[in-house]
Amino acid sequence: MSKRVRSREVCADCSAPEPRWASVNRGVLICDECCSIHRGLGRHSSQVRHLTHSTWPPSQLQMVQTLYGNGANSIWEHSLLDPSSSVSGKRKANPQDRVHPNKTEFIKAKYQMLAYVHRMPCREDDSVTAKDLSKQLHSSVRTGNLETCLRLLSLGAQANFFHPEKGNTPLHIAAKAGQMLQAELLAVYGADPGALDSSGKTPIDYARQAGHQELAERLVEIQYELTDRLTFYLCGRRPDHRNGQHFIIPQMADSSLDLSEFAKAAKKKLQSLSNHQFEELAMDVYDEVDRRETDAVWLATQNHSTLVTDTTVVPFLPVNPEYSSTRNQGRQKLARFSAHEFATLVIDILTDAKRRQWGNSCDSPKGVKLYFLFLSYQSQENDQPDYDSVASDEDPVQEATCGDKSSDLSDGPITVQEFMEVKSALTASEAKIQQLLKVNCHLSEELRLMQTKLNSLQTENTTLRWQTPSGQQQPQGPFGRHPPRGGRAISMYETGSTPRQYPHRVETARHDDGVVLQPFPTNVSTEAPMLLLSIVQNNDAWLGAGVVRCLFLCICRSPLPASEAVETEEEGEEDATLPCTEDVICKTEQITKNIQELLRAAQETKHESFLPCSEKICMAVTEMAALFPKRPSSETVRGSLCLLTSSASRLHGECQKAAEHNPCPSDIQLVTQQVIQCAYDIAKAAKQLVTVTTKENNN
Repeated sequence: MSKRVRSREVCADCSAPEPRWASVNRGVLICDECCSIHRGLGRHSSQVRHLTHSTWPPSQLQMVQTLYGNGANSIWEHSLLDPSSSVSGKRKANPQDRVHPNKTEFIKAKYQMLAYVHRMPCREDDSVTAKDLSKQLHSSVRTGNLETCLRLLSLGAQANFFHPEKGNTPLHIAAKAGQMLQAELLAVYGADPGALDSSGKTPIDYARQAGHQELAERLVEIQYELTDRLTFYLCGRRPDHRNGQHFIIPQMADSSLDLSEFAKAAKKKLQSLSNHQFEELAMDVYDEVDRRETDAVWLATQNHSTLVTDTTVVPFLPVNPEYSSTRNQGRQKLARFSAHEFATLVIDILTDAKRRQWGNSCDSPKGVKLYFLFLSYQSQENDQPDYDSVASDEDPVQEATCGDKSSDLSDGPITVQEFMEVKSALTASEAKIQQLLKVNCHLSEELRLMQTKLNSLQTENTTLRWQTPSGQQQPQGPFGRHPPRGGRAISMYETGSTPRQYPHRVETARHDDGVVLQPFPTNVSTEAPMLLLSIVQNNDAWLGAGVVRCLFLCICRSPLPASEAVETEEEGEEDATLPCTEDVICKTEQITKNIQELLRAAQETKHESFLPCSEKICMAVTEMAALFPKRPSSETVRGSLCLLTSSASRLHGECQKAAEHNPCPSDIQLVTQQVIQCAYDIAKAAKQLVTVTTKENNN
């Protein structure tokens, strides 16, 4: 199914054109900037997915697009459509508004506080109102009017409402009527495909009896959505439910080594959880998988879109006010798991889910709080929390009997002391966030100034690039591109007021694919990569990765000067053909992703990771260079390929230095500087190849 975004679509929150993200449970499309705020709200407020880079069930994507096209956004902005709202000072955000605080405040009011939703008249018994709404929902799902059902759900109708007279739920009715999109909407709001009616039949049975086989198969997929998502996260495969395969349990390659007493004790605690506690843990791990996958998509999709300087950092799962403080703490601790630790936890959950599904559950006399289960999987050496405190770590441990309803940790009474502790912690967190936002704005301003300086230096470079040692400007070659024999072009990296002269002869190396490689001078000034290095060394847990990425993208947008092109001496017929733009962009994204991994390793001072990262980059560079002809007729393409391959070669050499020796801090600082310089050169060359290919293919 095509996921192409139509140009007429605009962001539901600020009206920016061509939104690339969707909020599944709100039925709206949103732009990158607004998505950066939605990601910080938590899945309980907004479930975001990228329209083209995330994995979508086709019917769910159709449901979101149908809701958006039928004006679902008016549900969330009902009072703003009232002419009197302009008089009261209420207004919708626009694309020119700042992300913080303008768009942030509007989006939080719209989706968290539901400030603009139409309110039902106040009644003494709210439960009666909810029951009436749920009965209306029960009747509405038999039709295709999605926005009506979404409005009822937004007002408090229950997706799992059991109709006392009809003896079934809204999902039973939607399944019997063959309403696929209604079933998708109800499932997003928590409807259970395995719910039983008064005769013991499920919505899946209703769909099959009515001849809606495709809907029945989709409801089976929804029933196993949690375990399917965890499996897909680990191994990229999904069970074949049509043929009765409902679980795939991935295996760790080194699972035989993970037999420590510590790991065994953690698995025993997992198995001793009651079904209710296990469901809570599984849902929290599902949310963490969604956060990690959305993070990966977010980083990947920022490569070729408008730079978002005020990117919201989501370092861990946001607080859900409906959960207990202990559960929120445990959810945040999931972000501290390494990839190996988290994969082990996911595999254990899948294994235990399969065991419980088959009815072989272990009724242990005592359960454990999720907080201590998380600590069991946590590395013992890491005792310092890197998350916002949402409650006191000194919460008393409450024993819960397996199977007892009183074991619901989120429904216990709250004392005044606990309330004050939570309030104090939240106040401290808000103060920290405001401080970090100020720092982020300051750094964003510095980045803009740096971009201006780079543009100025580039203009100056164009004027001075062919100066002779005496300072007199010489005429350019017949096409304005080649330097005279006695001089060399000034690199855009040079920030001094006078140009440096390089030797007239430069040793060249011939690459296997026929491209002549000319080493880049190593004594040039590298002000932009040095700023990257300073931010990496600052190692700020909140802003480091985001700012490095922002700066990296900002620098990559500076065009490659024509003076960087290196003329090859290759004899033979030149080839004017260029590869497909999509192929070049795909390889560029792969290179950029590997460079991001390298920069993260530099930020975290994991120098042992330099060499593996460089090998991935070199492999990606080789694959990208192979897309182009061996003797391109375009001088810009030749120069960019030369810079791309030579920089990759230098990067690998610098990373080998970090791996083969144990240098002192000053030496490793120099190596890190050179590594970042090489990464900068690779990104710049890749960007130029994308630009040239796109321009030529569009002509």
